[in-house]
Amino acid sequence: LVIFSSILISHHHNVLFCSLYLLISVLLPAWLYGDPRHVLYPRNSTGWFCGIGPNKDQPNLFYMNILKCATSVNVMASALNGLQCPTTQVCVAQCPSTFWAVGIDMYFKKPAEVFNQSVCVPSLNLSNTILVSPALLPCVNFLCLPDLSSLGNIPSSFSNIPGLPTSVNETVGMIQNGTGDIVNGFNAKEIGVRIFEDFASSWPWILLGLLIAMVVSLLFLLLLRFTAPVMVWVLIIGVLGAGAYGIWHCYWEYANYKSASATITNVGFTTNLQVYLQVQETWLAFLIIISVVEAILLLTIIFLRTRILIAIALIQESSKAIGHMMSALVYPLVTFVLLLVCVAYWGATALYLATSGSPIYRVVALNSSQGDCSSISGNVSCDPQNFTAADYPGCPSASCIFIKYNNEGLFQRNLFNLQIYNVVAFLWCVNFVIALGHCTLAGAFASYYWAFTKPGDIPMFPVCGGFIRALRYHVGSLAFGALILTLVQIARILLEYIDQKTRAAQNPVARFILCCMKCCLWCLEKFIKFLNRNAYIMIAIYGKNFCVSAKNAFKLLMRNIIRVVVLDKVTDILLFFGKLLVVGGVGVLSFFFFSGRIRLPGNVFRSETLNYYWMPIITVVFGSYLIAHGFFSVYNMCVDTLFLCFLEDLERNDGSLQKPYFMSKNLMKILNKSNKAQKKGKGKE
Repeated sequence: LVIFSSILISHHHNVLFCSLYLLISVLLPAWLYGDPRHVLYPRNSTGWFCGIGPNKDQPNLFYMNILKCATSVNVMASALNGLQCPTTQVCVAQCPSTFWAVGIDMYFKKPAEVFNQSVCVPSLNLSNTILVSPALLPCVNFLCLPDLSSLGNIPSSFSNIPGLPTSVNETVGMIQNGTGDIVNGFNAKEIGVRIFEDFASSWPWILLGLLIAMVVSLLFLLLLRFTAPVMVWVLIIGVLGAGAYGIWHCYWEYANYKSASATITNVGFTTNLQVYLQVQETWLAFLIIISVVEAILLLTIIFLRTRILIAIALIQESSKAIGHMMSALVYPLVTFVLLLVCVAYWGATALYLATSGSPIYRVVALNSSQGDCSSISGNVSCDPQNFTAADYPGCPSASCIFIKYNNEGLFQRNLFNLQIYNVVAFLWCVNFVIALGHCTLAGAFASYYWAFTKPGDIPMFPVCGGFIRALRYHVGSLAFGALILTLVQIARILLEYIDQKTRAAQNPVARFILCCMKCCLWCLEKFIKFLNRNAYIMIAIYGKNFCVSAKNAFKLLMRNIIRVVVLDKVTDILLFFGKLLVVGGVGVLSFFFFSGRIRLPGNVFRSETLNYYWMPIITVVFGSYLIAHGFFSVYNMCVDTLFLCFLEDLERNDGSLQKPYFMSKNLMKILNKSNKAQKKGKGKE
């Protein structure tokens, strides 16, 4: 799930929300309720929880042989990667508190006369068995882990116990290793509990930080109608000023080194690049390069000043449109919910397919060197509910372990093909949901532009109207566009899969070809996304099918390619600074607050109570970015929609009474256009 989610993030920013939700809602509960380490509810080897049910009066978990938990000396423990300790575990009423071992004089006695039945597996009856644990250690906690402070007092008799090292020091080292491996496994849970405590104590302030981010994002978008011209021209003048300063500085350095007669012939060839900064030729080259770039920028701005003004006017008009239909800013939540449904359905289907076969359990010896365990080959099936170790008296480590799910039968043999089908369906559904959002917002913003009298002619509930029209008339077109994008994404995933599988056997030529193919498919996907986005806008405006809308949108954009580039770059710059303002400002404020540099009066909140104050900060920063991205994605869609409407308005209308312009007065002023109806009205006045 994690790997597949990371692949999806590269395709859709919105899927990041779904991936995080999937990790939280599926993987985290699976860990908590599955509890593979038996941390929340310790269990014995028979599967019953300690402290509840049949073990109500036995809340402690006793590890029969703690040395089996040492990953450094036990192959089975290392294979389990610390998730389980391959030794018998028994629920006991009280952990042992003293050292005890089987002495030589006890070997000839009956087990019932030597050992304590309370620390044995319930199915093991000491009156009729010879299988026992040779030693006990003093323990200190509910998991009956050895008391490390008492290991220096281990009796010398422990060196004579079968199965233990002959040296007491080696025994101490193995006990510390086994205990440490278990404790290290619990540290992750301890850190998680501390983080949860931090969230529990700071969640109101985290929500306040996210609310501030939402308000700042909204204000930034609404104020762009006033601040957009200032921000754009300040940035342009700043870039030209930086270039002018660079020209002056390079000339000043060049003049200084020229007067000192420092030339490159005096230096020659050297690997110390700092030396080349002390000759006049280097600064002369810098001076020429910066001067050429400055001249190109200045000429470009002069020739594109009208198009820059048009881009600024469209950005201002988009800000007005957002102000008239604030509900559009809430629509990303609808997309988010629909994407969650897609991810949940895909995850549930994938898990159902993966676990469709019946589970297979086999009798396995955890320690094949013990007793007659070598005779257990692992081919005997068993039922974990009815399995008892007494059935194998010669092998005390015999256990009934899950091996795999049954993969026999027609259905199981085609699981891989069904999983591929599930992935294709998932990508198609995700792309369809995103297409539905684009078409809905485009329909709402197009209704704003084509309203002749604003805001009087704007229909009521434009976002709801756009959503209903998209579902009623354009589902086929949206599904077709989503399918085209899905096929490209599947091709990219397959190519990445082939690259990963054959990376070790590739020669440089094959790797170069694969790299070129991946680059081409990446460019194709970007182009398809761009074309689909504008096709959905044309579908929302005219209601034609996908192919016709894509063709018309592409031709319209190619006829106005310079305006497209200018508007795209100006919008990107403004939204980048908007995200920087929201995320940076809220992040700095949250840092000063949660780190204790900003204190509230009284004991409303004290940063000293936080275990990790950076966790709320990261949460606020990440949440602020998601909020800003959601708001600005709606604004970006508004700009693109109004831009296509503006181009259509220019080509289809001429300002006459029959074909009046629908653009704003500011845009008509920039283009020296006007409606004849407006001129007649002014003449009568």
